[in-house]
Amino acid sequence: MINAKAGFVTFVPLVAILALVVAFAQHPWNFLRVLGLVLLVPALILLTLARFNLGSSFSVTPQARQLVTTGVYSRIRNPIYVFSTIGIAGLFLYLDWPLLLLLFLPLIAVQVWRARVESRVLEERFGEEYRRYKARTWF
Repeated sequence: MINAKAGFVTFVPLVAILALVVAFAQHPWNFLRVLGLVLLVPALILLTLARFNLGSSFSVTPQARQLVTTGVYSRIRNPIYVFSTIGIAGLFLYLDWPLLLLLFLPLIAVQVWRARVESRVLEERFGEEYRRYKARTWF
């Protein structure tokens, strides 16, 4: 079951993004806008799925409540970071604001840093079980 914080940070951004998609739907279409939508839609679906996979383990700050290794987490250790980054890139392209992709380098650096912090917390709590999980998954 998804907790209230997880529900809030899952659905509020989704509603905001969908509102932007609808608001910009009448703008002229070009290759970058189509590419943006192709990146955005699957990223949002997988991001939402990852949030549901976390269930009550979701937290804004790294906490080691439980080691989630099923669903999207069976392949990617940090799917929320991965798919939110892809989704943001897709949104910028869809909105025809490609210059905002310059924010990508610091965003990627922040996501990598967050993943490392989270990894340390999980390794401290779950030890060898986490190291085995880490060895068989990507990022």
